[in-house]
Amino acid sequence: MSLPETVDRALLTASVVVIVVAGAALLARIWRGPSMLDRAISLDVCAALIIAGLGAKSAFARDSFYFPIMLVLAFLGFTGSVGIARFIAVRDRPPRRGTNGDGPDGPGSPSGPGSSEGPGSPGSSEGRTR
Repeated sequence: MSLPETVDRALLTASVVVIVVAGAALLARIWRGPSMLDRAISLDVCAALIIAGLGAKSAFARDSFYFPIMLVLAFLGFTGSVGIARFIAVRDRPPRRGTNGDGPDGPGSPSGPGSSEGPGSPGSSEGRTR
């Protein structure tokens, strides 16, 4: 074995060790949480580690068979991350004022300070002509 091949094998072995250690830390993060967002990000990193592992396997074997699989996994990981981010963004969005009849002073209060929305006021549906 020549020197470049030896260095190549050593670097590939080191990269696999780093991927395995990162996977162990990732499983700990998924297990501990503490929030759903932490777990979602960990699952996204899991997809990235799987792609990195397939890349290392392809480099060891000097075979490009896994490249299309890596591309599909990257696409699925991206779309999954975007979907989770949108779900969490909608779930964690603060409620808008006045949408549920809740004003700044709590449920049932007018939707603004000094608001006098009652029958016939500009904000009510009564007194409007169609």
